[in-house]
Amino acid sequence: MRKFEKISLEQFKQDTGLTEKEYELYHTPKRSTKYSAGYDFMALTDFTINPNEIKLIPTGIKADMNEDEVLMIYIRSSLGFKFNLRMCNQTGIIDKDYYNNQDNEGHIFVKIQNEGNKPKEFKQGENIVQGIFTKFLTVDDEETIEKERSGGFGSTNK
Repeated sequence: MRKFEKISLEQFKQDTGLTEKEYELYHTPKRSTKYSAGYDFMALTDFTINPNEIKLIPTGIKADMNEDEVLMIYIRSSLGFKFNLRMCNQTGIIDKDYYNNQDNEGHIFVKIQNEGNKPKEFKQGENIVQGIFTKFLTVDDEETIEKERSGGFGSTNK
């Protein structure tokens, strides 16, 4: 089973500083057309990214998936081509065990940089990134891994 969910209202308020009203306004990612591979994530509020600026953007979303799958997050193609925006890590990798972790419920954030020469304004509800689920393979002779994620972002190294 794979699915998107909103984070809890409590986590939403903590991570975004926004209100219950704003929590009710957004929805889980959706595909825009019949043959789209990516699920579009929307902006929770209006914001601007100025030239040479980097912004950490909360999505209000968490994702659950099968054990042999990963969610990859990409900047929308048009934002790269038209505005020279990019995600700082190029592609976000969301592992199954990030979902409902003890640090932040699995809240997915994106970090976007404006490498263009004009500010880019986003309106609430505008699509900003897209997520694509894909299966992954492991090596045949891998040792059994008992370690489980103990927290949120960056916790697999701990």
